[in-house]
Amino acid sequence: MSKFFHPLMDNNISNDDIDSLLKFIKNNKKKIFTQSTQVQKLEKEWSKWLGVKYSVFVNSGSSANLLSILISKILFGAGEIIVPTLTWVSDIASVIQNDFKPVFVDINPRTLCMDENQIFKKINKNTRAIFLSHIQGFNGLSQNLLSVLKKKKIALIEDVCESHGATYKNKKLGSYGLLSNFSFYYAHHMTTIEGGMICSNNKKVFELARMLRSHGMVRECGNKKFEKMLIKKNKNLSPKFIFLYPAYNLRNTEMPAVIGLNQLKTLDKNIKKRNQNFSTFLRNIDKSIFYTDFNLDGVSNYAFPVVLKDKNFELRDKFEKLMIKNKIEFRRGNAGGGNQLRQPYLKKYLNENKLSEFPNVDHIHFFGYYIGNYPSLKRSKILKICKILNSIKNQ
Repeated sequence: MSKFFHPLMDNNISNDDIDSLLKFIKNNKKKIFTQSTQVQKLEKEWSKWLGVKYSVFVNSGSSANLLSILISKILFGAGEIIVPTLTWVSDIASVIQNDFKPVFVDINPRTLCMDENQIFKKINKNTRAIFLSHIQGFNGLSQNLLSVLKKKKIALIEDVCESHGATYKNKKLGSYGLLSNFSFYYAHHMTTIEGGMICSNNKKVFELARMLRSHGMVRECGNKKFEKMLIKKNKNLSPKFIFLYPAYNLRNTEMPAVIGLNQLKTLDKNIKKRNQNFSTFLRNIDKSIFYTDFNLDGVSNYAFPVVLKDKNFELRDKFEKLMIKNKIEFRRGNAGGGNQLRQPYLKKYLNENKLSEFPNVDHIHFFGYYIGNYPSLKRSKILKICKILNSIKNQ
């Protein structure tokens, strides 16, 4: 009998994924494995699934973050971008790397996403965009937020890296903002092992994303009229080598795209199973110990958020020992390790941001966790996990 173990992620690459990859390699007579037809096909299929006009496949979700903020810099110029305190490091790093000032807001405990009331308070004449992370499958949008941003003509950038398939008003997250970012990292709803996507309904954003992922080359933009204009304007340059921006090489390749295309076939089914698992978890976790009052409208759960209600470090330490003892793998702080303002790379920003102004994210930082949820997880195992977690009451 095998010993109990609950990892953060079960194998997210199926035998069918491997078979599709082997078939592609075997039948690829031209031996073209760099960015080509399969990348283009994944971009089109993903756009269709998401409900947007354009998608650009890159080598990671972090690269998608970087390019999204660089695009914002080109479109809007210098200024401030309002960012969450609970997110992945690359969201905020990309803002700093592109010379924007990050302006931080606390989270809403019901969604783990940005508190919109704090967003409204911190909008000013220098605000160029709101970089909103949809955390662990929860929706961070509201009609009020969308209306205010539209009225003030402030761009919305959506980070949907942990929330593939989550919706607001029956429309998928990632289709609301000027642009949006997705990650296909190994543990996410859908994986290309490493990979990411930038999505938009804006043609200019699409053309910029294509150029910026490929060294800033004009021939990558996909706009023949624009390309001809630049060739005519730069007669002393080779038409194939006109670099409009000092950019990057963030392209992905054919083999990850093949995996993505195969995974996309079962994504909706897997999201449904993840949500069923999440419901089972919430019904059986002890509500006197753990916070469970999450807003589940449009949810597409990525991982089980386990949040201790009490601010009790002794209880927390016992709880962690309990999970370690029972081989339940966990991460404290939920998305990205908790309150980003406590990270060394943001040390200088603490001068103007008092930690006491962010109590909700700080509670998650010290007393919040996530544990694994994936389509292959059985109900019987979830019930056993809940029994173990609930037993902290008797420790």
